[in-house]
Amino acid sequence: MPQPAAPARHFASDNYAGMCPEVLAAMTRADASGHEPAYGDDRWTQIVCDRIRELFQTDCEIFFVFNGTAANALALAALTQPYHSILAHALAHIETDECGAPEFFSNGAKLLLADGPDGKLTPDAIAAKVTARSDVHYPKPEVVSLTQATEVGTLYSVAELRAIAAMAKRHDLKVHMDGARFANAVAALGVHPSEITWRAGVDVLCFGGTKNGLAVGEAVVFFKKEQARDFAHRVKQAGQLCSKMRFISAPWLGLLDDDVWLRNAGHANAMAARLHSAIRDLAGVEIMFPPQANAVFARLPKPAIERLWAQGWKFYDFIGAGGCRFMCAWDTTPEVVDRFAADIAAAVSAAATG
Repeated sequence: MPQPAAPARHFASDNYAGMCPEVLAAMTRADASGHEPAYGDDRWTQIVCDRIRELFQTDCEIFFVFNGTAANALALAALTQPYHSILAHALAHIETDECGAPEFFSNGAKLLLADGPDGKLTPDAIAAKVTARSDVHYPKPEVVSLTQATEVGTLYSVAELRAIAAMAKRHDLKVHMDGARFANAVAALGVHPSEITWRAGVDVLCFGGTKNGLAVGEAVVFFKKEQARDFAHRVKQAGQLCSKMRFISAPWLGLLDDDVWLRNAGHANAMAARLHSAIRDLAGVEIMFPPQANAVFARLPKPAIERLWAQGWKFYDFIGAGGCRFMCAWDTTPEVVDRFAADIAAAVSAAATG
């Protein structure tokens, strides 16, 4: 019987990658365990929740949903009333790529957007939005939403997070973290996960696993348990409660055991660093943001982009005007990075010579 062709490796998204072997093995173990109670009452879900509490070194409430949009939207809905507003960077995923889900699930809470260097909010930007108006006609600011790592592949340092949380506390705001690539941030910063979450002032984290080797399933982690009141009902109403919850939760053991989640993220980060080193000095390539996690953003001539696409490479023209996002995953290999870098060099050279 003919064998299928070897799978291609691309740079469009870390969502393209499949399950890492440890995750698949954990799911297989859960499947082999026979009948288990439904809707999260199974032993696998309880084990994983306890492991996440151990990971963050604090008692917290954990819920599992199918995807990051649901995690963000439902977490923000739990922190707001419909007349509130949510402060976020103009490039935040909740603004650019979630089809209004945060506003929908919060029954109307408004996103207030601010700019900031390298895709990051600053305390001053937050203060400006909060103090702009205080009348009843203005949606009352209630939550600051941070993306870690950001949508442009940069990171908030511990000091930056603490400064933002201090500003939030000064104005009685809660802090939400979109952690779709939280693992990449922890691996790059080399800090304990608690240092960039609850110890820094974060109230709720949407802990991403899909981009780090899971097939599906994100964890919503409430560090202040009172904020999770009735959250289970929100999850159910939104169609995010998995009946066979063990197949959402148990694969997390494949990531958490032996720190596979950090190894996967560190490898993806290293592949992005390798790609950046290979293309940063090429004539015709402009690096757009500091590559601090598992993404490289570069501006290329349009003919070079079209040539790469024609060769079969997949990546997003993410910010327009020639801006490209090259995303590395847990399974990106050095050989593929080097081949892609060589094709980029050839493409920009051909574009320069017409």
